[in-house]
Order: sequence, then structure tokens, then C-alpha cells
Amino acid sequence: MSTDAPQGTERATDRSGSVGDADAPLLEAEGIKKHFSVEQGFVDRLFGEERLVHAVDGVDLRLAERETLGVVGESGCGKSTLGRTLARLYEPTAGTIRFDGEDISEAGGKRLKRLRKDVQVIFQDPLSSLNPRKTAGEIVGKPLSVHDIATGREREERVDELFREVGLSPDVADRYPHEFSGGQRQRIGIARALAVEPRLIIADEPVSALDVSVQAQIINLMKRLQDEYGLSYVFIAHDLSVVRHVSDRIAVMYLGKVVEEGPTDAIFEAPQHPYTRSLLAAIPSVEGETGRRTVPLEGNPPSPIDPPSGCPFHTRCPEYIGGECEGDEPALADVGDDFGSAHLAACHWNDRDEAERREQDPYDGGVGGQ
Repeated sequence: MSTDAPQGTERATDRSGSVGDADAPLLEAEGIKKHFSVEQGFVDRLFGEERLVHAVDGVDLRLAERETLGVVGESGCGKSTLGRTLARLYEPTAGTIRFDGEDISEAGGKRLKRLRKDVQVIFQDPLSSLNPRKTAGEIVGKPLSVHDIATGREREERVDELFREVGLSPDVADRYPHEFSGGQRQRIGIARALAVEPRLIIADEPVSALDVSVQAQIINLMKRLQDEYGLSYVFIAHDLSVVRHVSDRIAVMYLGKVVEEGPTDAIFEAPQHPYTRSLLAAIPSVEGETGRRTVPLEGNPPSPIDPPSGCPFHTRCPEYIGGECEGDEPALADVGDDFGSAHLAACHWNDRDEAERREQDPYDGGVGGQ
């Protein structure tokens, strides 16, 4: 498996000393669900049961001050919906979200406006998330007015400062979004999020639409701003190599659920869930290993409208055991290792002998054959 980072990035573990007290989380989610109703015809609505998309289906997460939690998984696994629910852009269907110890699950009105100041979002597509009719300066300055932070000349000076902070010249503040490159537009989005001095930024695929060289620049910018402003990040992505080099911990999602969570080194060096092992085995390598087998996942993820019984991954699992995978949903449980904090996985192999698992290991001594 390749461990190369995007050019110019540094290992997240170098920042381990900046992570806050895990016993006093900044953000805590318990049993979060977000279901969407499927549009149906009149007859279906009249005589049938409501059909729901189980986008997020019972997620527990904790995030400390100054910590970066990476959230990874295939497209459609629910990671973006989770991020927007944590930011209260979506109202949770069930569960509890606490920010700095306060329940914000049903926050509204003035409390929700205050929360917007503490929790900001950086979106995947910097062009569609910026108002095409507003200049870059107006876009960055708007939050300052909305939250009564600065007006007039003070606002202009703060906007200039924010442009310089993200590596843009204040001279371009009068340009419109379409006049910037993708990386520049993302810098504008970061400046807008930074304007209100948030404590938490939820970054939803912030570099996936950018060239690799630009990705490294944006990642380094976000890491520098984290150090300078004491920010916490929920970093959502599908690119495991990016997540590895920005995250202190990683949560792996599949079909609306977290199936594995732990310190970044634990996830990459000792993955315990078959889905995580498959994702890691599929990372392209430039190191020319000869002993590693890739076991590709077969088929597509099941529909979140009608998720399978038991383990949500059992229909594609290369380490499938048998009936218990179909009948019982495994709980996230501590798998224990030497990486310094809890490493959790939801798999029936947790209850079996490691030697038995090695006998059925499809990776032939590669990823997962630790």
C-alpha cells in the first residue's frame, strides 16, 4: 500500500500535541439518524407505507478541541449528509448533537444563528457554493454583517486581512467567482468560513474537485489555519491518502453507519473491518509491492431505502462468515491495540479467534494480514 501524501503535505500525527482533551469533547453525536422521505405517487401515499432513505442511520461521534476527524467512505455512504446534520443544515431525524456540552439537536432562531458563528461549512464545489452575482469581497464580508461583527471601513479592513490570510491579494476582492481558478475559489470559501472566527469547520470534500498540486496547497492552508486559530475539523473525503495526512482519527462509513473508527495509524496499519481492509487494499501503489493482493469489492452498495438485515456490509464482504452476518447487526466494539486511544470496529470477526480469521484472510498477507 502506498503511503505517499499529496505533494507538500505533512503527517497529521506531527500535530498530535495540539489535540484537545478527549474527555471534554467540543462536538458529540449520539445515535444520529437522518432519513429522507421518498417521493411517491398519490396511490402509494394513500395505501402504502412511507418509504425512507436511511442516509444516516445511527452514528456516534466525538470530536475534541483542535482535533481533525476524517470521515471516509464510498459515494452514497451518508458522509456528506452526516456533516450537514452535525452543522444543523439538516435537522436530525433522531439522536442528540451536543456542541460544547449544549444540546443543539433542536436549536432554532437566535440559538441557531449563534451556532452558525461557531460552526462553519466548507463545501465540495467552490463555484456552486459562491453567489455568482456577488464579488469575492462581498461574499467574504457578508458573514461579518450578518453576525454584527464589523461594518463599513472596519469590515473592508477585515476582508482584506482574510484575503491575505488565505493567500489571496486584496486587490482581487472586486472580481466575481467565475474569474477565479478552482483553488482560488476554495480559498474564498475558506476565508468566508473563517470570517466569523468559528471553533469548528466541517469540510465536505474540500479538495476533491481540485488538481492534485492544488489539493496540497489547500490542505496545507487548512492545517496552518488550524494551528493559528485553534480550529477543529470534520474532514469528509473519499480519498484515503488525503484523509491519512490531515486526520488525527478516522471514521469509516458504510450505508449510513460508522463501521470502524480509530486513530489514523490504527486504521491504516491494523484495519479490523473488512470494508476498511478492502478500501485500503484498493489504494494504488507506486512502491511495487509483490506480496499484496487486491480484493476488489463486488457489486454496488445496497439501497439505503431497503438496507440489508444484519451487518450492512455482508452482501459484499470478502470475509463473510455465514448466517450470523445476515441475522445480527454487530455493534461497534473496542478491538484493542497499541495506538493510544479507542479503536472500534463493527464486525462479527471481533468475537472469533484471530488464527481462524487469518485462515480465511483473502488478502494473502497484505492489508489486513497483520
